[in-house]
Amino acid sequence: MTMFAALFCGCGNRQNKSAVNTVMVNEFAEIMCRNDVRLIDVRTPNEFAEGHLFGAENIDVKDSLFAERIKGIEGEVAVYCRGGRRSLKAAEMLAKQCGTVYNLDGGILAWQKAGKPTTTVETDVFTTIGGKLVKLHALLHASICIEHDGRVIYVDPVTQLRGRTVDYSTMPKADIILVTHEHPDHYDTAALRQLTTEKTQLIMNPRCVELYGSGQAMKNGDKQPLAGGGALVAVPAYNTTAEHLQFHPKGRDNGYILTLDGLCIYIAGDTEDIPEMADLKDIDIDIAFLPCNQPYTMTPDQLVRAAQVVQPKVLFPYHYGETDVSGIPAQLPGFDIRIRHYE
Repeated sequence: MTMFAALFCGCGNRQNKSAVNTVMVNEFAEIMCRNDVRLIDVRTPNEFAEGHLFGAENIDVKDSLFAERIKGIEGEVAVYCRGGRRSLKAAEMLAKQCGTVYNLDGGILAWQKAGKPTTTVETDVFTTIGGKLVKLHALLHASICIEHDGRVIYVDPVTQLRGRTVDYSTMPKADIILVTHEHPDHYDTAALRQLTTEKTQLIMNPRCVELYGSGQAMKNGDKQPLAGGGALVAVPAYNTTAEHLQFHPKGRDNGYILTLDGLCIYIAGDTEDIPEMADLKDIDIDIAFLPCNQPYTMTPDQLVRAAQVVQPKVLFPYHYGETDVSGIPAQLPGFDIRIRHYE
């Protein structure tokens, strides 16, 4: 399957190489909607944080490691920056290893002038064993959006929390929604109604199905094929600290193991470092989302222990609110685990 990397860095310069196509805003918007499109913003991290295209990665072309970071990107590519010069440089570099590279004429300034939306949602991109892209969008707290092979999967979509909001009206409808449990920072009926269609596969723990009045219930240990391909397993998520057992009692809530074309994603839900995590070592977890905010989930020390047991290739500490997770990388010496920022 062709991989499509989009470098969005507005370029007014139309001196196109044979493998670099500078396109106008509307055409660029259409290109972004194709399956397996990899969108890359080549501005600085500070510029990126102020607003970018939904689904864009940030790879700063001025970073000394830019050439190293784009290694392995193949197929078609599309690029952008603020006004155009940086993205053209990046596009020409990418064209040496990719197929056709699309470059946005006028950059993000032209995009905004045309009334197109931007976002602050962060995105990470992974490649499956079949060469397809999996895009992970960090939305809010425990809310995640996953794109794979033309499908959109939401996990615990919530509209508003601690003064932050997610505007789901600017985002695609859901093919699949997973809900771990009924706490309001995970189960939001307004978000569910906004994202679902008659074709949406809505999967929740039994209590949420009871509350919502529809959906497919999965309890700990259940397995389920996903519409369009892939597999889902519901796994335990609960508290073990004596004075915290009332928050997430054993057997009620779910974590999920989601497998997409061989890429294995563990979404732990609200849990502490429970004994059942030892069973995951044999599954070969590629990506793990582990929560970190006592009294409801794990302390940083518990998260480190959980990571040592699960041993994912990539770790996203999430659900951490105001908990300081900056010291976690230093506590995992000798483990080949890449730690990514979530909130």
